[in-house]
Amino acid sequence: MEAKVYNKSGKEAGKVSLDDKLFGLTWNADLVHQVITSMQNNARVNIAHTKNRADVSGGGKKPWRQKGTGRARHGSTRSPIWVGGGVAHGPRNEREFERKINKKMKTKALFTILSQKLRDGELVFIDSLSFSSPKAGEAQKIINSLATVKGLEKIAYKTGKRAYVALPEKDDNALLSFRNFKSVKLEEARNTSPLDLMTYKYVVVVAPEEAVKTLTARVK
Repeated sequence: MEAKVYNKSGKEAGKVSLDDKLFGLTWNADLVHQVITSMQNNARVNIAHTKNRADVSGGGKKPWRQKGTGRARHGSTRSPIWVGGGVAHGPRNEREFERKINKKMKTKALFTILSQKLRDGELVFIDSLSFSSPKAGEAQKIINSLATVKGLEKIAYKTGKRAYVALPEKDDNALLSFRNFKSVKLEEARNTSPLDLMTYKYVVVVAPEEAVKTLTARVK
């Protein structure tokens, strides 16, 4: 299959050939959900931690004798039912949330998402994204120009996660130009992950032939 390639002004500049076996995959919600939730779990920093009855201080002495007081029996003030006692079944920071993701599953999920975004008109290819020096104003002009392309009208919105830009290689000027754009994220194509693709509505692939070659190399 072929897809249109645009320039920084939002004008059509050519076409790029895409492999049907990679960019023509049918949507697999179960696979994508499994990979995305696993990646979210692996990125989770487990901070929440409560003290159980073994961790709180005090409670060495039995509050009162077992029988004869008319009150309920208690063995320690560290019991969860006491004020100042331990917490029962609370979150603990030693819990492991990490889940294994098979490489083939992650790769297939990546191209499944790309295939769906291509069908939905949310995947766009541009020939270059070069900056002589970091310029946020020029970066904004590029985003506004892409918003003129049919299907990309919302890419210029400043709220939400709007655009994930896949660069063929690291470009400091481009990174600095978009640094203050909270709705746009720039990353090298080789580091593209299914989680990034699902987080951002639009995917912008720069220098498509080189970027696609980098992506397809992950299949081997």
